[in-house]
Amino acid sequence: MVSSLQLHRINPINHAGSACAAATAAAAVGSHQIMKQAKTAWICAVSGESSVPENMKHHHTHAVAANQCCSAAVQAIDAPIGAVWSVVRRFDKPQEYKRFLKSCDVILGDGDVGTLREVRVVSGLPAACSTERLDILDDEEHVMSFSVVGGDHRLHNYRSVTTLHSAPPLAGGGSCRTVVVESYVVDVPQGNTREETCAFVDTIVKCNLQSLAHIAENLAKK
Repeated sequence: MVSSLQLHRINPINHAGSACAAATAAAAVGSHQIMKQAKTAWICAVSGESSVPENMKHHHTHAVAANQCCSAAVQAIDAPIGAVWSVVRRFDKPQEYKRFLKSCDVILGDGDVGTLREVRVVSGLPAACSTERLDILDDEEHVMSFSVVGGDHRLHNYRSVTTLHSAPPLAGGGSCRTVVVESYVVDVPQGNTREETCAFVDTIVKCNLQSLAHIAENLAKK
């Protein structure tokens, strides 16, 4: 069965005038709930996604500045959550399913929160390497988050959160499935638009999750 993937993209609201600098309001744009304060918009990238439990959506709520963009991808995988998590949680081996990475070296830490890794990117991308910090690793709730803190690339202040959720089998039987949600926030590089930045990052995230689905589904068959 072909795994399904959905993209959820939201751009922060631009605020005009200095009079609203200290104002805080709640607003809804379509199905997305946004809390506005000064020039930062709090955005839940999966507010309209029914496959994400309500008590987990806060993980995908990001503070998005005026010069940033935010998006999320949702991937259904025909494999139990344990098989999928065994691949995702390996902060030291992201290249196992992230095909745009060719190597990873842990430069500080032993895999716990705060660990730093340096990943090297395959040729052909506008980047060479990235230094990343592990911010969350929750084996009970199946949550992983990392931030980009250095390197030779254009994705400044990039932060990603990935959560896994069990899903029932499809009609007609089969094994339990897993829904993987990955959201991010990142600076928009000078000379680019939010749409261009999200399109670039979305492509990478989408490819990564489809690769993850392929690997996890093969693991589940063993």
